[in-house]
Amino acid sequence: MINTNLKFWRRELSITQAQLADKLGIKRSLVGAYEEGRAEPRLATLVNMARLFNIPLDSLATTDFTKRKNARTAAALREAGPLPDPTADEQRPMRVLAFTVGADGEENIELVPLKAAAGYLNGYADREFIEELPRFRLPMLASTGTYRAFEIAGDSMLPLVSGTTVVGRYVDDWSYLKDGTPCIVVSSKDGIVFKRVFNKLKQSESLSLHSDNPAYKPFEVRADDVLEIWEAKSYISSTFPIGGVTLDHLASMVLDLSQQVKQMQMKRA
Repeated sequence: MINTNLKFWRRELSITQAQLADKLGIKRSLVGAYEEGRAEPRLATLVNMARLFNIPLDSLATTDFTKRKNARTAAALREAGPLPDPTADEQRPMRVLAFTVGADGEENIELVPLKAAAGYLNGYADREFIEELPRFRLPMLASTGTYRAFEIAGDSMLPLVSGTTVVGRYVDDWSYLKDGTPCIVVSSKDGIVFKRVFNKLKQSESLSLHSDNPAYKPFEVRADDVLEIWEAKSYISSTFPIGGVTLDHLASMVLDLSQQVKQMQMKRA
């Protein structure tokens, strides 16, 4: 059903597969695979399709728009103008998610190392930038969703140390985030940070970000400044946790080491 509806709506918009791929931020070959039924779009891609076609998300899979009566419904939808977003008072702007796929049509996990973090703020929606990132696969992750890996810096989320790679699943609808969910938050002001998210979208149109290390105070980021959110699902680290050490003790050890390093630097100066 999705493949025939995708082909129907692309023709209704009078655009080519390449043009549709460009609007969705995916490769043209992937659009062809979707239309031929050789691959199924991820949820984030389906959401972008529904917004582009101006139709309810579930109708992509449940309504056969190629039938005459449903084609009339399609024409009515186009004439009615944009549909309001049911999760917000005002229509939410479409966020285009760029990603890469392998020869088998399955999505890769792109790695954003620390040295690419600054560039990611400008290139997160640029397919060419995303294609330059290292990529890999993890078989233990759920098959639904789009994943990305980020190398974190600092000690705010102990016992995960600086240099740990956190793998996150793309979050399209932030309103469903539960308080305390560990996430990679990409924002225009604070860059890429790994924190626990507390949802304040309804109260103040913001997110409160908390560290696991008590030495760091929580701070808020406005929803308007947030570019992407990735819910943490796994992590990769070459450093094994120290046994028998509490989080408070570990944080104290790190703080002591930091002070010792500063004192050594002052003496050398």
